[in-house]
Amino acid sequence: MDRRVFFAAITGGFLTTPLAAQAQQARVYKIGFLGITAGPDHRVEAFRQGLREQGWVEGQSITLEYRWGAGKSEEVLAALAEELAQLGADVILTMSNKAVVAARRGAPRVPIVMAWSLDPVGSGLVGSLARPGGTITGLTVDAGLEIGGKRLELLKEVSPGLSRVINLWDPRDPGLARYWPEVTRAAGTLSVVAESVEVRSLEDLENGLANARRRQSAIFIWTGPYLNTHIKTICTFALQHRLLTLTPIAEQVSKDGCLIAYAAKTEDFYRRAAMYVDKILKGAKPGDLPIERPTQYELVINLKTAKALGLTLPPSLLQRADHVIE
Repeated sequence: MDRRVFFAAITGGFLTTPLAAQAQQARVYKIGFLGITAGPDHRVEAFRQGLREQGWVEGQSITLEYRWGAGKSEEVLAALAEELAQLGADVILTMSNKAVVAARRGAPRVPIVMAWSLDPVGSGLVGSLARPGGTITGLTVDAGLEIGGKRLELLKEVSPGLSRVINLWDPRDPGLARYWPEVTRAAGTLSVVAESVEVRSLEDLENGLANARRRQSAIFIWTGPYLNTHIKTICTFALQHRLLTLTPIAEQVSKDGCLIAYAAKTEDFYRRAAMYVDKILKGAKPGDLPIERPTQYELVINLKTAKALGLTLPPSLLQRADHVIE
């Protein structure tokens, strides 16, 4: 072999192989974040922390593109998802069933990781928990449809004389309606009337709160993008009119003044969602990644709110609480 050819082959190999490896390593993945809040909060930071734990570095190996759709329609959310797809998002993280539906509509070819979802199988988002299929995977925040009944039991324990619960919920949020039969069954067992109030607008919300005040009812605030934007108003109204409040989101007790929550740990879900993103960016198909369900719930009680309502909570309930806000 000609010596020049030999050395060219050797030096060419040394030079081109590292450069190819560097080019491969230099790729920066783009993660879309389709939020249902008005901007970043503790959930976003939990997700970012999860990404760091998986070895991803913002600005070096990944970038995050945020789109916020607090209280917006599914059409608007779908348009935001489409924007993320056009920007080249490799994966989109979603915060609710409504956001999942919108992301699937606006970015049908982009993998979707649900950081938070309700009954994704019954809602038609995935084929099964074990094998979702398609472009969607992630986490669901409930262990079954019976969770609504368990929350009603807590309200009855707080106030044994309770006779009526106003359920505020947004029927536009996919999946919520499936919980209603179990809620009404549990209400009958507890000798409580469970009244459904559909909230699509501020007028609906005002009417629902007025109804709760008139009947001196407890308020069960079902989570959802629209209601979450008005949670402070709801909790303040309830406190002013001495009404009990129950929510499935712990932060709405510690931050917004609701009375009681029975919920999965929100930050943990977003941190774990980063593990799904990590696997997808490394080549896994979302449809092959089983959806995780919560194994533990936390009971959170706002003792300041209880005292303001004139309630004396059972010691057994306080002892069971994971967090008591004083």
